[in-house]
Amino acid sequence: MDYISDLFIDGEWRAGSEGKTFGVTDPATGDTIAQFAIATEADCDDAVAAAEAAFPAWAATAPRERSEILRKAFDILTAEKEHFAEIMVRENGKSWPDAMAEAGYATEFFRWFAEEAVRIPGDFRLSPNGDKRIVVTRQPIGVSLLITPWNFPAAMATRKLAPALAAGCTTILKPARETPLTAAYVVDALRRAGVPKGVVNLVTPVPTGPAIAKMMHHPAVRKMSFTGSTEVGRILLHEAADSVVSTSMELGGNAPFLVLPGADLDDAVQGAMVAKMRNGGSACTAANRFYIHASVHDEFVEKFTAELKKVKHGSGLERENTLGALVSLDERDKVADLVETAVKEGATVTLGGEKSEHGAFYPPTVVVGVEHGSTINQTEIFGPVTAVVKVDDVDEMVRMANDTIYGLIGYVFGEESLALRTALRIDAGMVGVNKGVLSDPAAPFGGTKQSGLGREGSSEGILEYLEEKYIGMAP
Repeated sequence: MDYISDLFIDGEWRAGSEGKTFGVTDPATGDTIAQFAIATEADCDDAVAAAEAAFPAWAATAPRERSEILRKAFDILTAEKEHFAEIMVRENGKSWPDAMAEAGYATEFFRWFAEEAVRIPGDFRLSPNGDKRIVVTRQPIGVSLLITPWNFPAAMATRKLAPALAAGCTTILKPARETPLTAAYVVDALRRAGVPKGVVNLVTPVPTGPAIAKMMHHPAVRKMSFTGSTEVGRILLHEAADSVVSTSMELGGNAPFLVLPGADLDDAVQGAMVAKMRNGGSACTAANRFYIHASVHDEFVEKFTAELKKVKHGSGLERENTLGALVSLDERDKVADLVETAVKEGATVTLGGEKSEHGAFYPPTVVVGVEHGSTINQTEIFGPVTAVVKVDDVDEMVRMANDTIYGLIGYVFGEESLALRTALRIDAGMVGVNKGVLSDPAAPFGGTKQSGLGREGSSEGILEYLEEKYIGMAP
């Protein structure tokens, strides 16, 4: 399979200025499938300069023209969906169904923001005392640095690129080192759709930190959007402070999954299968802490375990498999260590729990007898491991659910009225009520507390890349 493995700067694919590369690995086999160009700090400087030079013209481009380019990129990726998915399978390790789902989800951001580009709101009104007309317009914020993770290499790129471009911003995309091939493919779709040179740039610096810090201190860079861990997010916020760069942060999660007394357990189990097993559990939205009411605990665990036993586990290139590999051996070992620690702290593994000898595979795993506040309960697992806490009281379930520095998403399953009342008490930016997946380009995605700042998707997503300007006029 052929891959694009170069930097994209000022409308051209090119090698790094020093000619160095890093290997991209298929985590299912351990094979190196590509050598990707390493961007030097000079290359990153060139990307910022290209974006800065392209910004005035792109910002002045008619919204309809920006919209049509995004719509064309949507059409290109839709027509090439299977090829798009296969790139993700090979460099990320995810299953074929997960890759196809992400390909569709990622592509939808181009269509959604193609429509939002022509609907940027403003305001015109008379002041209360009648001495002026208040005119409020919105203008693109400027050059935007977009930093994306490996777990959703397509969707996180399009979720940032699409609103930035729709708003009239120029961009520099920095993908995760594990998954640059998907990012390059997305950028090439935009190139083929007609994005002018300099509007979209792609860099992969190694080491990453110093290059990102230098770009964020460049006076032309006015926006930084990051999806990744809370730990890295804190570092980037410190960097942003020096130049007061506007930031959007989609950070870590530790999602609670509550099953209330009287819940329909078949629905709860199906919801758990999606909330836990989507993308192999490697998602900031993945159900991480299962708080199951004592009255339904045993039956839920039995039914859920039975469903997990049906999961077909193996290479994503075998399309019948619904659980692929983790992104690396290191990630596999982190998950395995969490399970081993849980056992040492008194929990019991009732399904799975043994890592593969070959490839970055880890099986569907259930751990019961988990204590609230234990290591696995406080850690974002990022794998196919279900850690179950038995709880006697709904109020206690809510207290435990909120007892975390994170507030990205939660899930509540139960009779509708009780479930809704409970959901309103969960301190998170998103809550699913009898629903195991919430992500949608039309919905605002983001969290509270240390799970992030700002929102992506929906009509709010484009506002992250716009500055309000107030103009006062004589009446």
